[in-house]
Amino acid sequence: MSKWNDDFPVELKEAIKQVDNRIAGKLLDIDDQVLDNQDKVLKAFRKENIDESSLLGTTGYGDDDRGRDQLEAVYSDVFHTESALVRPQFVSGTHTLATALFGMLRPGDNLLYVTGKPYDTMQEVIGIAGNKRGSLIDYQINFDYVEMDNDSVDFEAMKKKILEQDPKVIAIQRSRGYSTRKSLTVAEIATIVKEIKSVSKDAIIFVDNCYGEFSETVEPTEVGVDIMAGSLIKNAGGGLAKTGGYIVGRKDLVELASYRLTAPGIGGAEGATVDRLAEMFQGFFLAPRVTGNAIKGAIFEAALFAKMGLDVSPKWNEDRTDLIQTINFNDPEKMVKFAKLVQTYSPIDSNVSPEPSEMSGYEDQVVMAAGTFVSGASVEFSADGPMRPPYIIYIQGGLTYEHVKIAISNACKELFF
Repeated sequence: MSKWNDDFPVELKEAIKQVDNRIAGKLLDIDDQVLDNQDKVLKAFRKENIDESSLLGTTGYGDDDRGRDQLEAVYSDVFHTESALVRPQFVSGTHTLATALFGMLRPGDNLLYVTGKPYDTMQEVIGIAGNKRGSLIDYQINFDYVEMDNDSVDFEAMKKKILEQDPKVIAIQRSRGYSTRKSLTVAEIATIVKEIKSVSKDAIIFVDNCYGEFSETVEPTEVGVDIMAGSLIKNAGGGLAKTGGYIVGRKDLVELASYRLTAPGIGGAEGATVDRLAEMFQGFFLAPRVTGNAIKGAIFEAALFAKMGLDVSPKWNEDRTDLIQTINFNDPEKMVKFAKLVQTYSPIDSNVSPEPSEMSGYEDQVVMAAGTFVSGASVEFSADGPMRPPYIIYIQGGLTYEHVKIAISNACKELFF
């Protein structure tokens, strides 16, 4: 018999047992999802003939990097796109998204977000927050957004702005970011794409896919999205990639992004992978299972915290489309205490005590717990949030379901018993 919770109060042990019984069927559904996604990735590896020499990498300019080209072909296969740019030179998801946007947009062009105001770091890229220097707006690129109607895109308002502004790029943020809205399923994104195309045949549809990869069995690029980007220290890196990002989509659009990442005339032809290819390949191979573990952890979090009387989103039995689980503490002290507990039950830096502080790219102070093997990797178990009402913590990731279960159960013990 397992002894990990021997020192728990009887009431908490019973609550965990009830949660385990309640979510058992949902966890089996995730296993089926992982199996389908693993099959998709394995087929791509076999199709592209990945061998030991594919993992070696290059130095210097990175000319003739066979493994890098194969890795990008694997991404294209899995995401069903014409092209891919998968590079360790991307420093974050925000950098990857910015590279795609700056590649596509020119002075005088219009960018329209149809999923509300984007999250904090992207607001600085666009130029609606921060000092605006070097932002899209600084380059005379126009920006607007459509407020969401509760958890749905306001199609009437969206179509009106598309007809008025004729945006070159229409952006969809799949994940909720630091908002209280629900994240968008791929089926919902498919409907948004259909509605956009009913009024604009030429607009480029761009999806911020951060936290979304392998959380369903279909990706946005399979439902009409032109270009999509994400981070390798989230789902796609499988917990092994130490840095990097990806852009997938139409060949002409990915090429424009490559000119922004390197330089015109160079594009994706250069860029040394050094010793990063093995972890990028292996991380992508493991990503379906790691993502499944994180989603299982989120289901457990939702069920247990709801049982403790807190407001959670998504609910444990709702469909999932990303890794993020929110807990509304409605109390800054409890929010910070929870972050400290997440840090305490992390494998790395468990002795560190997070405190709210200023953080690059954010207007509010942020409390962040991330005892991760890869710094800031939100595919690993972490929790963070801006210090503003209603004091919601955003929990992400978990390399193993067991780690998430142990950490969350202990946090509940400290908070409620």
